[in-house]
Amino acid sequence: MKIAVLGGDGFVGWPTSLHLSDAGHEIHILDNLSRRWIDTELGVQSLTPMDSIQERTRVWHAETGRRIHFHLIDLAKDYELLKGWLARHRPDAIIHFAEQRAAPYSMKSDRHKNYTVNNNVNATHNLLNAMVELDLDAHLVHLGTMGVYGYSTVGAAIPEGYLPVGIETMDGRTVSQEILYPSNPGSIYHMTKCLDQQLFAFYAKNDGLRITDLHQGIVWGTHTEQTRRHAQLVNRFDYDGDYGTVLNRFLIQAAIGYPLTVHGTGGQTRAFIHIQDSVRCIEIALKNPPQGGGRVEIFNQMTETHRVRDLAEMVSRMAGAQIAWLPNPRKEAPENDLVVKNEKFLNLGLAPTTLGEGLLEEIVDVAKKFAYRVDRSRVPAVSAWTRDIAAKVEHDPEGKRLKSVS
Repeated sequence: MKIAVLGGDGFVGWPTSLHLSDAGHEIHILDNLSRRWIDTELGVQSLTPMDSIQERTRVWHAETGRRIHFHLIDLAKDYELLKGWLARHRPDAIIHFAEQRAAPYSMKSDRHKNYTVNNNVNATHNLLNAMVELDLDAHLVHLGTMGVYGYSTVGAAIPEGYLPVGIETMDGRTVSQEILYPSNPGSIYHMTKCLDQQLFAFYAKNDGLRITDLHQGIVWGTHTEQTRRHAQLVNRFDYDGDYGTVLNRFLIQAAIGYPLTVHGTGGQTRAFIHIQDSVRCIEIALKNPPQGGGRVEIFNQMTETHRVRDLAEMVSRMAGAQIAWLPNPRKEAPENDLVVKNEKFLNLGLAPTTLGEGLLEEIVDVAKKFAYRVDRSRVPAVSAWTRDIAAKVEHDPEGKRLKSVS
């Protein structure tokens, strides 16, 4: 297949591009490289040294003989450029990663909120609009988030996207209807993914677009089979308070002798998936497109759930690290349960990679190798959801001493 990977320079986009290229597909990355500009804005770099996208694709070709094509396009701003590219290349499938992906970054300020909404929602709608105008019968696979469901405890397993409900009619009968599971976003970033859902539902119903939406858990891990082939193919690895995911942050903190930062009670239960499983799930979704009928296919892309404090205690035992209990910069319930259905991917052959000490130690080894690149002042999570929470959180410039201020 000819596959367009939108946002293919990113944390999940790059290993996905390699995985699908390795499987024999013709891969085209469309990216505006905004994640690299955000690194510059935040003053922090990936823990792993990253070459330019041009050098990365050159090394891949040298190693495998396969080409990955790169096209510099801003989906949110360059509608005509995107539409023109799609008209010329007419890909068989499109994988949409081209959204600002960090909840903390989306809550940093009013400017960051506006950027996240403008970038994410415009990118998605520009793509859908262009597909309709071009009568492009490509399968669209979108990387969403488990966060669209929210993290409240309802005492029932979260289904894969849809919820059957009974509605009482005017004459007293009860009729059954299937609706999207009620969204409950916890940040501006998560809100944009909820808006994506509504856009997908409309364009699938109104224009018959074939769309798969993957509600993904928190990604952990560093390597995939393809990124191991050459040092310059390494994936990016974020450790800062805005972009670093919780388990990866714990492992880096343990590697550099920094206390594991647990916010609030640590009772937040989250869904997780290893980066290798993430790219496998995307391939499985591509091989099993919806058959039409105006319904978006939704998968819960996760393999296990854990409480944050349990992860911290596990890493602490493994690495001998201390745990720092800090004020929570997020506005969220201090404790929640999370039971998630994920039978679709399991039934289609996914063999999950679960948390194991060997894989965790592999990440610690990577962190130790590049520890010289860590800026300790960027480790604390300080982007706060509300001003009253921000006033309670303080960190020193070197990131060595964290405390709560009443």
